Amino acid sequence: MPHLVSLVVQDAGKVHAVAEAWLAAGVTGMTLLDSSGLSHLARGEGLREEVPLFPSLRRLMEEAERPSRLLMSVVPDGFDLDGLAAATENVLGGLDEPGSGILFVLPVTHVRGLQPGAAPQKTGD
Repeated sequence: MPHLVSLVVQDAGKVHAVAEAWLAAGVTGMTLLDSSGLSHLARGEGLREEVPLFPSLRRLMEEAERPSRLLMSVVPDGFDLDGLAAATENVLGGLDEPGSGILFVLPVTHVRGLQPGAAPQKTGD
């Protein structure tokens, strides 16, 4: 059965290295999303409203909020999930350490478009 592998990375500066480690571990595609969790509320930062008229101001606010990143990939049946977790921890350190990240895996009961073994497609710059 395919699986959805999700990783919340607390240090956005390590996302590129994690993505490279995932590709080296055999992941053939992934989605990267900006994310923020309840820790922002716990620190008293609250939630920011969108500021579409001032993109540079919005960017400054995002940097101040320290958003995390969410990486997701659907991997085929038989994929080495332990190897992927080890590759992740080689970049982030032990995931049991506070502030490193959270990795979780869910079974996928139905998927279309998954192409196991396909080489990742490069996009134009």
